[in-house]
Amino acid sequence: MKTIFIVDDNDTNLMMAKNALDGVYKTYALPSAQSMFKLAEKITPDLILLDVDMPEIDGFEAIWLLKSDVKLKSIPVVFLTAKHDAESEVHGFEMGALDFISKPFSPPVLIKRIEMHIETDRIIKESHAAVRETHNATISVIADMVENRDKVTGGHIERTQIYLEILVNKLLSTGTYAKEMASWDLSLLLPSAQLHDVGKIAISDIILNKPGKLTDEEFLEIQRHCSYGEHIIEQIIMKTRDDVFLHHAKMFAAHHHEKWNGKGYPRNLAGENIPLQGRIMAIADVYDALVCERPYKKPFPHEKAVEIIKNDSGTHFDPKIVDIFLEIADDFNGPSVKALINASKKESI
Repeated sequence: MKTIFIVDDNDTNLMMAKNALDGVYKTYALPSAQSMFKLAEKITPDLILLDVDMPEIDGFEAIWLLKSDVKLKSIPVVFLTAKHDAESEVHGFEMGALDFISKPFSPPVLIKRIEMHIETDRIIKESHAAVRETHNATISVIADMVENRDKVTGGHIERTQIYLEILVNKLLSTGTYAKEMASWDLSLLLPSAQLHDVGKIAISDIILNKPGKLTDEEFLEIQRHCSYGEHIIEQIIMKTRDDVFLHHAKMFAAHHHEKWNGKGYPRNLAGENIPLQGRIMAIADVYDALVCERPYKKPFPHEKAVEIIKNDSGTHFDPKIVDIFLEIADDFNGPSVKALINASKKESI
């Protein structure tokens, strides 16, 4: 049974709507936007019926807050209101409302309108899911092509995606950089991270898989993979207009080697001038490099890797993100990641 939130400060209107929908939907009658947001922390509704004229937080402000929250923004919102003027309706539609249903309402009509919007939302989400599945599969193939060329860092892309997910979820739960991350859709963000090293496609195999230490010239060429990756993704954006997914991918590719103190590459950006995606990926990327074997080094123990990242807070890494990393660092050393590392070792034998 689908779940509906009914939000109205008028008890009579609230009960009329609830009585009309009970038995058809699981309903929650809520007297304010504040109570709606509190309940939404525990229950995600399939649709919200929202009054416009309410004290403290009115319907327009409430829908703005909903659409600004990455976890709530996809919930369909229908205004159930006594306001009938065209200006209010236009404003509501511009803010993301699906419909305006006028009070007093006909219960059968209310049920049918809700049924229509829930079904439409289901169809749209299923369509998006199908496109996204194809999209993600394509990206995975490209990422595998990159990784198969680089024999030195086997499993790196998959591991860093796991680290990134752990770190991003903790950032979200603590509200760290909440404003910057409010519009992020994790179902787009996380898969896009697979392309952070896509620029290695343009690097010579001789340099990419050199068993010994790189010369200064070779190291400069390796550094160019960030700029190469940015350019590759920009070309894809121009041809596909896939702005959101590829915007994240571009930020990861271009900026994951920048440093908080401005001594990274390719642009020597510093502090919060480095896009947040790059600052987050920097920790995931470096941690993986530290704990995995390379031709020039043995793997560091997890504890040593954590210590190095902690000591580089404020120089290499964003201090706020390091603080979050330290809270969940042990998750980076969890069973799923260890299994990936062991699998990579076996493949390299």
